[in-house]
Amino acid sequence: MCHFTQRNSTFSFPNICNIFWRFHHTSISHSCSCSKIVSDVKYQDPFQLGRKDLKNLYEDIKKELLVSAAELKEMCDYYFDGKGKAFRPMIVVLMARACNIHHNNSREVQASQRSVAIIAEMIHTASLVHDDVIDDANSRRGKMTVNQIWGERKAVLAGDFILSAASVALARIGNTTIISVLTQVIEDLVRGEFLQLGSKEDENERFAHYLEKTFKKTASLIANSCKAVSILGCPDPQVHEIAYQYGKNVGIAFQLIDDVLDFTACADRLGKPTAADLKLGLATGPVLFACQRFPEMNAMIMRRFSKPGDVERARNYVLQSDGVQQTTYLAQRYCHEATREISKLRPSPEREALIQLTEMVLVRDK
Repeated sequence: MCHFTQRNSTFSFPNICNIFWRFHHTSISHSCSCSKIVSDVKYQDPFQLGRKDLKNLYEDIKKELLVSAAELKEMCDYYFDGKGKAFRPMIVVLMARACNIHHNNSREVQASQRSVAIIAEMIHTASLVHDDVIDDANSRRGKMTVNQIWGERKAVLAGDFILSAASVALARIGNTTIISVLTQVIEDLVRGEFLQLGSKEDENERFAHYLEKTFKKTASLIANSCKAVSILGCPDPQVHEIAYQYGKNVGIAFQLIDDVLDFTACADRLGKPTAADLKLGLATGPVLFACQRFPEMNAMIMRRFSKPGDVERARNYVLQSDGVQQTTYLAQRYCHEATREISKLRPSPEREALIQLTEMVLVRDK
């Protein structure tokens, strides 16, 4: 029986969600008129469905990064090689179309909405460059990191340059509301990094701290990008909230599964070393759940797994506990909430693809 169902569990699912939603979850007071419609729209692969709108995505990003300095250009182009999954831009363009169809049955993505997808990928990539510097990481997406090749100082500057180019592209959209929504993402990324650098002594506060960090570092970008394209495509505030809540819940689930894969995936498949979070001193979902069975892990968490043997011991404790299963179950609950939200929109192939994406988040292995 999953610990979420036990009344006395410190980290029962209702408790976790109440703690987290106290920070972030705003319920929609009125459902959209089509919230109970069940769609018979035939399933289409999300990546196939969004391919047209993402054609030349990375070429367009490189145009935003035009710079005369050859070395800086090479660094900026390094991750925009067209080999990424483009998961975030995919969600953004599908959400754009779903909201456009819901509002006036328009099946085209506006140029400004596509720009949001480009900006989202640029902000995400800039955050990866900076994260790798902070973490002293040596591999990302199966190849050496920018900081390993060009050094930390130049990597920081490259990340800054990508962010500045994203800001220029954002200003070009010319909508102050969209600027406000997407600059919130950059603020959240910084605040999330600060949260990650800290820790909570109180065991009962740790999960709230972890989930808030997860929202700010991962989910805020998806949530606010989805909200931005919904604002551009539909004047209804309820639709904006639906888009935001879908992105938020999918984003949290995505990171929860990422934290699971750190314990279950092989390094070659993942494209980066396993147990990386433990080596960085981070207590993620699987570790926090494992503490229920192995309370001795609390001392290891407080010293951020810094003693010799801590990382291996903690990893073994997680694998001996149901921490991986509990974290996966929590991700499932967030995906269920994302599906519940997006189902309030009018049926469309894009809406069904967004529902399918929640399933893909749960079963991914890298």
